[in-house]
Amino acid sequence: MQKHANKKNSLVYTVEEETELLPFLLKVMPNRSRNSVKSILTRGQVTVDDHLETKHNYPLKAGQQIMVLKNKAAIKQDQLIGMSILYEDDDIIVINKEAGLLSIATKKEKQQTAHNQLMEYVRQQHPQNRIFVVHRLDKETSGVMMFAKREEVKRKLQDNWKRIVKERTYVALVEGKVEKPKDTIVSWLKETKTHLMYSTEDNQGQKAITHYKVIQSNQDFSLVEVQLETGRKNQIRVHMNDLGHPIVGDKKYGAKTNALRRLGLHAKILSFHHPTTRKLLLFKADVPTSFIKKSK
Repeated sequence: MQKHANKKNSLVYTVEEETELLPFLLKVMPNRSRNSVKSILTRGQVTVDDHLETKHNYPLKAGQQIMVLKNKAAIKQDQLIGMSILYEDDDIIVINKEAGLLSIATKKEKQQTAHNQLMEYVRQQHPQNRIFVVHRLDKETSGVMMFAKREEVKRKLQDNWKRIVKERTYVALVEGKVEKPKDTIVSWLKETKTHLMYSTEDNQGQKAITHYKVIQSNQDFSLVEVQLETGRKNQIRVHMNDLGHPIVGDKKYGAKTNALRRLGLHAKILSFHHPTTRKLLLFKADVPTSFIKKSK
């Protein structure tokens, strides 16, 4: 039987042998019916390592940690799935988003998104309350993200983003050993008809500037800290591929490995002047332990 321990509001299990997620859950929760376990998965109550997962046939490896949010916690009205609130006031909400959770709705998924959940959350206080998207993180990127609670705040943040935001730091787990300890990558990004971003050096497209430094590395992987001077679509993913070290799990931009079973990109720090008080705020989301382990 897999080892398990109680955490506040959750059950934690360690995988001992290769299997799939649904059979694993059925085995460690023998008192629950198959339909009950399926609904726990569908509701987004299960994370594998630090990744929200809903697929029944998701393959598991020995050593992975499975966390199941207890039903009582999940059905609390203010329970948020796949994210936690780091800060909230009358103007903004700052969250730590898990990999696997969409920032905003798509044609395929409208309910289980950060935006939708926060909309429901603020409407508990008042039915007229709303949430506005200021910037986005890709579905498979985890970390710090900010939303506005009023339209004028959203506009102020977006119109003055470059002036208001003081630091955007990411960490990326990339393929191979990055030889240069630190560098700056500059290119002009353009987009293909199939929505793939690519670099040009002919001053066409949008100028993108990325600063990086290597935190630690081995022969297979490097953990790099990345600071954005510009915030273009897929900028870090394109620039790491340009460097010859694509982000782990990023098949779209050159990756050959999927060692984390997610995209190896995490928004670690977001620091900005508050849109109303102008006070400098800094929010941090810890680097996933799986990134650190792979690059040791």
